[in-house]
Amino acid sequence: MEACFAAFDKDEDNSININEFSAICKALFRTEKGKPYKMDSQQISDLFMIFNVSGDGSMSKQEFVYCWNGWIKKIVRPTTAFVIVDVQNDFISGSLAIINCPASQNGEDVVVPINHLIDTVPFDMHCYSLDWHPSDHVSFIDTVHLRKLHVDSKIQEPDKCNLYDTVVFEGPPKTEQTLWPRHCVQESWGAELHKDLKVHPNGRVIHKGVNPNIDSYSAFYDNAKLGKTCLEEMIRKEGCADLYICGIATDVCVASTAFHALELGFRTVLIEDCSRGIREENISATFARVRAEYGCVVHSSEVKAMVQGRDRRPELGYKLALECRKNINYPMKNKNSKFNNMPVNPDGTLASTIESNHNTVKPSSRK
Repeated sequence: MEACFAAFDKDEDNSININEFSAICKALFRTEKGKPYKMDSQQISDLFMIFNVSGDGSMSKQEFVYCWNGWIKKIVRPTTAFVIVDVQNDFISGSLAIINCPASQNGEDVVVPINHLIDTVPFDMHCYSLDWHPSDHVSFIDTVHLRKLHVDSKIQEPDKCNLYDTVVFEGPPKTEQTLWPRHCVQESWGAELHKDLKVHPNGRVIHKGVNPNIDSYSAFYDNAKLGKTCLEEMIRKEGCADLYICGIATDVCVASTAFHALELGFRTVLIEDCSRGIREENISATFARVRAEYGCVVHSSEVKAMVQGRDRRPELGYKLALECRKNINYPMKNKNSKFNNMPVNPDGTLASTIESNHNTVKPSSRK
């Protein structure tokens, strides 16, 4: 940390100004070949103001310590989890083979590139999610008669339901549900991982969709967020901040998993060629949303350099900085004060006598 601070404190005033911080960003965010990524001045200014807590235009060494530990070090030395979503028989050649869906994508195409990443990329952990449905699951078209349809459902008679229709069940909870073929029933062949998919020796398995009355596209939560899997807890325990997500289907379970990963604050990368989906327009929308929320959509050939910290993307850095901001209480003169988790006095001290649960970073006392 000291060496980095000294190297970029060009005017030797024991602080980092915006120009010096811009040089840090230029050195930090580079391609595998060492070429700096383009960043506009507003992006750099926004990042600077997150870590220049006092808002005085000059980052003190105290402020830089948090910037180093919470941001720079995590970008240079990333901790990564590979999350492989639902590469199961029923989605590849079974009852819900996605090759029969509008995009006509072959789910088996994901197996080879995923295996290559398992063999060649040093992820810190490997996770495999499985759709794991009881036989009377709410998503199956042949169980639609088991539950009362809500008055808001456009289809009111179970016998008139067709595959892929959307209905609304009365519940509780009230649930909008797409009707799928029976798939991934617990302990069935269709629920097994594809026979050629490599399972890492230390791989973790996450079962989802186990509640008969609520579907679960995401590997983190069910669709109503009434329950959650163990995935977040496992990843936090391993200290991973970056998630590389792929599998089947891009625009359903992979999408939901990626969106929740972003919501939970993880730096999120969706691997395009290791995923296959159902509808082209929804696949495109998934990619667009991941990018809009400061995630990345990449080809598997780009992954190794990113995991090793040799290819460092600005959007992932920005995402991490936004997470850092949640742990800081800013004085009112810093524009980030509107994001404070607790009321503060103009000088940045907590206005409440109640202790914060966050690791707050105090502004510098430098005048």
